[in-house]
Amino acid sequence: MAETDKDDLISIIDEDDSDVDIPLTLPLLPVRDVVIFTDMLLPLFVGREKSVRAVEEAISKDRFLLLVTQKDPSIENPQPDDIFMVGTVGRILRMLKLPDGRVKALVQGVAKARIIKYVRKRSVYRVNIETITEIPVEETNLETEALMRNIREQSEKILALRGELTSDVTGILDSIDDPGKLADLVASNLRLKIEESQTVLELIDPMERLKKVNDLLSRELELSSVQAKIQSDVKDEISKSQRDYFLREQVRAIHRELGEFDEKAQELEDYKKKIKRVKMLKVAEEEALRQLKRLEQMHPDAAESSVVRTYLDWLVDMPWSKSTKDGINIKNAKKALDSDHYGLDKVKDRVLEYLSVRKLNPKMKGPILCFVGPPGVGKTSLGQAIAHAMKRKFIRISLGGIRDEAEIRGHRRTYIGAMPGRILQGLKQCGTNNPVFMMDEIDKLGADFRGDPSSALLEALDPEQNSDFSDHYLNLPFDLSKVMFILTANFTDTIPSALLDRMEVIALAGYTEEEKLVIAERHLMPRQIKENGLKAGTISFSSGAIRLIITEYTSEAGLRNLERGIGAICRKVARKKAEGDKGPFRITKSSLQNYLGVPKYSPEMDQENSQIGLSTGLAWTQAGGEVLYVEASLFAGKGDLIITGQLGDVMQESARAAVSYARANLPCFGIKEDFFENVDVHIHVPAGAIPKDGPSAGVAMAIALISALTKKPVSKDIAMTGEITIRGRILPIGGLKEKSLGALRAGIHTVIIPEKNKKDLVEIPPNVKRKIKFISVKHTDEVLPLAILEKNAGQSVDGL
Repeated sequence: MAETDKDDLISIIDEDDSDVDIPLTLPLLPVRDVVIFTDMLLPLFVGREKSVRAVEEAISKDRFLLLVTQKDPSIENPQPDDIFMVGTVGRILRMLKLPDGRVKALVQGVAKARIIKYVRKRSVYRVNIETITEIPVEETNLETEALMRNIREQSEKILALRGELTSDVTGILDSIDDPGKLADLVASNLRLKIEESQTVLELIDPMERLKKVNDLLSRELELSSVQAKIQSDVKDEISKSQRDYFLREQVRAIHRELGEFDEKAQELEDYKKKIKRVKMLKVAEEEALRQLKRLEQMHPDAAESSVVRTYLDWLVDMPWSKSTKDGINIKNAKKALDSDHYGLDKVKDRVLEYLSVRKLNPKMKGPILCFVGPPGVGKTSLGQAIAHAMKRKFIRISLGGIRDEAEIRGHRRTYIGAMPGRILQGLKQCGTNNPVFMMDEIDKLGADFRGDPSSALLEALDPEQNSDFSDHYLNLPFDLSKVMFILTANFTDTIPSALLDRMEVIALAGYTEEEKLVIAERHLMPRQIKENGLKAGTISFSSGAIRLIITEYTSEAGLRNLERGIGAICRKVARKKAEGDKGPFRITKSSLQNYLGVPKYSPEMDQENSQIGLSTGLAWTQAGGEVLYVEASLFAGKGDLIITGQLGDVMQESARAAVSYARANLPCFGIKEDFFENVDVHIHVPAGAIPKDGPSAGVAMAIALISALTKKPVSKDIAMTGEITIRGRILPIGGLKEKSLGALRAGIHTVIIPEKNKKDLVEIPPNVKRKIKFISVKHTDEVLPLAILEKNAGQSVDGL
C-alpha cells in the first residue's frame, strides 16, 4: 500500500493484533480478475456500491470478510450463480476512502472457506461459511523436496527471463519450507487464467496443489522462453535492418562516385520534375517538396514511406493548372445541344448565356445548376450534352445513400487506407480542373454519426468559397471555381435550405405527347434498334404506333417506360429475325398489341359520364402531374364529417374548409340551413393506399360536395386546382406546368386555375396551351356555373 498521511486514513488497524476467531457469517466481497490465496497481502480498489458496503460492514464489526472471485469479470452486478463457491477469508488491515467515492483497502488472506448459504442478498451479500482445513504434511520426503526445489528453480528461471530476479526474491523462495504455502505463493504470482488459479485454490491437499503448480510452471517457463526468443529475434531483425540500410547507403555512395544508376535518387528526381511540371499552387509546392525531403530521409522499407509516396502521387496527378479550352462558338454550342436534346429550351438558354458571358469574361466562376424534375426527363443525359456542347470533360458521381462526410471531404492521412473525397477523385480521373461535374441524386443524401455530407458540400458548391476548397486528405487549397457543377434531384423538399440557397434551380416538368413523339423518332428508336442488333431498314414504326405507346402503354412525365416499350418491340423483332424471318417489320397501331399486349392505360378519363359528387382535381407527384378524383357522398346521420383516402393534415383542413363554405352558403343552393343536422358527409380521395397531402385539392372538394348537395353532376371534361378558404376565395398553387401535362395525359382539355396563377402560363409549352383551355377564377362562386351541370335524364346520379 502507498504511504498516506495519518489524517487521510479512515481506519488504521494494527497489523500485530492478536488473532481473532473467524465468524461463521461474513460479508461477501466479489473480486474481478484475481484469485486471492491465503497469506497473500494486496491492496483492493472497491468501487461497486454493494462491495463498498461489504467493506464498511466488515470494518464496523470484526474486520473479516470473504473474498471470492466472480466467474465473468465483465458482469457489473454479479448474482450468486456468477460467483465461485470457494474463496479466501480476508482481514482488512487498512482502509482509505478516496474522493471519488471508491475505497482502497489493504487486505491479507487468512484462511480458505466455502460458501454454505447466502443469508442476505439485497444491500450487501452476507453468507454462512465453512473454513477449509488443509491436510497437514506429515514429513518432507524426497519427492516433496524434489518438487519444491524444481518449483524454486523454474520460478527463478521465469523471473530471470523477465528481468525481475533479485536476491530478495531468491531468499523468500528459499525460506519457505511448507509445500502448501510455496504453492500458494508461486500460483499467486503466475500469470494464470482465473479458472486455473481457482482450481489451484480449491485443491486442499498441499501435495496435489504443489504438483498442479509445478505443471503450470513448466508451461509458463516454455511460454516465457518462446517470448524471450521472439523478442531476441525482433531485436536482431531491427539490428539487421539498420545494418542493411547502412550498407545500402554505402553502395549508393559508391554508385554515385562511379556515375552509375541509383534507383532511389532517380525516384526522388522524378518526383521533383513532376512537382515542377504540374504548376501547383505555391503552398502546395512547398508541402510537396517538404514531403519529398521526408521521403529522402526515410528507410525505403519503412511503413510510412509508402504513405508519403501515395500522398506525393496524388499531389502530382491532380490537375492543378490543366484545363480544357471551352467551345465558345455560341451557334455551334446551340446546334450541339439541339442535336442531343429536343425541347428543354430554358436549360439550353441558361447554358448558352453562360458561354456568352465566358466569351466576354474568361475569368468568370462556374455556375452551380440544379436540375429538378421527375425520373426519366433527361437530367443526367442533359449534363452530358452540356459537356459535349462546351467541349469539356464530363464526370458524374451519385450521391444517393451517401452518409459519410469523408466521401465528400476525404479521410485524414492518419487513417489506414485514407484517400481524397469523391470530388477530387473525379477531377483526377478526368484530368482537368474545369470539367462539367454532375452530382446525381442530391436529394437522397443521408446523415449519421460519421457526419453530414450535405454540410460538407456547402463549401464545394459555394462560388465565393470553392476557389480554396480544402480536402482532408490533401489538406491544401484546391481551386474548384472553374468547375461547372450540375446537380440533379427529383424534388427539393429534402435538400437542406443552406445548400439549396447556393444552387440555381431549373425545373424540368416533363414532356408533352408531341415532344415524346419527336424524341422517340430522333433518339429512342435509333438507339434501341442499334442496341438490339437490328438495322434501320429492318424495323420501322408508324407515328400512330408511337402515339399509342405514349398514351395507352405509358403514363409518365419522362421517357423511361416509353424507351422500354420500344426496346421490348425491338427484342421481339430480333428474336423473329434470329429464327429466320427476314422482314422487314412494320410496327403499326393495329399490330402493336401483338408485341406489347393489351393497353395498360386509358387515354381518356376513367369516368364515362359526368356524375353527382365526383369532381376532378390535379395533383403534383415526384413522377409529374396526375389527375386526382374527389368523391363526396351524403347519408342520414348526425352531422359528422368522414374523411378517407390517407389524406395528410393539410388536405384534411382543405376538406373542412370546403364543408364550412358549403354550410355557410346552403340558402344560396336552395337548401335549408339545418340540413346538416341529420346528414353525415363523407369525402373520399382514391386510391386509398397512396398517402396524399397538399392544399390544391380544396376547390375540387368544395365542388364535389356542392354537387352532392344540389344533386347536380360535375362535368367530366373539366379539371380544377386551387386552395380554398372558408369564405370561398381561391388561392394560388404550385406545379401548374406539371399538373397541366397530367391533365392532358388524362384527356382533359379544360382546366380551372386560380387567378394569381395566370402569370405561370408563360411556362406552359405553346402546344399544351393550344390543347388546353385555362380558365382563371378568384372565387368558388365563379367555378360553380363552369363545373356543375344541370341534371338530365342521360346522366347517372350519385347522391342521396
